Amino acid sequence: MTVSMTNGTLNYLAKLQQEYPELLLMQDQDKTVAYYEGEKASFFAEGRDFEVVESSGEVQSTGFVVMNNIPVSDEGRPVFEDRFKKRAGSVENMEGFQAIRILRPVKGNTYVVFTQWRNEQSFENWKNSQAFEKAHENSGPQSKEKPSFIDGKPYITKYQMIQLE
Repeated sequence: MTVSMTNGTLNYLAKLQQEYPELLLMQDQDKTVAYYEGEKASFFAEGRDFEVVESSGEVQSTGFVVMNNIPVSDEGRPVFEDRFKKRAGSVENMEGFQAIRILRPVKGNTYVVFTQWRNEQSFENWKNSQAFEKAHENSGPQSKEKPSFIDGKPYITKYQMIQLE
């Protein structure tokens, strides 16, 4: 399975969604993203393409999305991916969880840990839980030392799924 994303104006992406109804749209203030997940090759002229390393749940047309963008060194990729393959899976048991995707970039070095929640409060509850602390004890935001596979400054983007009439 592959994932492709692209940014654009709401009007442009809405027209693209009319042509490709399988596209999902998400927005944060003035930023709009089109998201495609499936077996087809990307149809975005200027998209970001990913291979799915791990997945759980179904990405839905409604919900709140958090993308943790993590630059990973070439030699650190196997270690990074192995950590997710061995993860406890506690996020899936959280109230309001909808989906998770660990996305390996086809080009570049920035992986995306994509999680989708029923709403923003569900994500905040996860972030403030003991399960979150345990999952991130060696590499999370409070960790003093960043893991050796990190190759830049990670950043988070958040979006609300939108449905057009």
